[in-house]
Amino acid sequence: MKKLVIAVCILSVSLLQAQDKAPKFEKSGGLVKATYFYKDGKVKEQGFFKNKKLTGTWISFDAEGSKKTIAHYEAGKKVGKWFMWKEDGLKEIDYTDNVI
Repeated sequence: MKKLVIAVCILSVSLLQAQDKAPKFEKSGGLVKATYFYKDGKVKEQGFFKNKKLTGTWISFDAEGSKKTIAHYEAGKKVGKWFMWKEDGLKEIDYTDNVI
């Protein structure tokens, strides 16, 4: 009986740790705000959808919470200035209609 209780406890703990935090979707005017999370609950990525396509500004974060990327979309296409923080500094990329 003791072994069964220990096995159930170990299984319960491993199942709880394996679960990801589910994405959060909220209506905001005519848009849907999406927030994706790391396993520890910190925000991984945040942005908007319109008609099921990426739109507006999307921001992604590293596991420590620092900005990793600021991206812009229009009807699912990459547009405008994108900023990416890399080990060797800030990178800037200009997109027009999904093309650099």
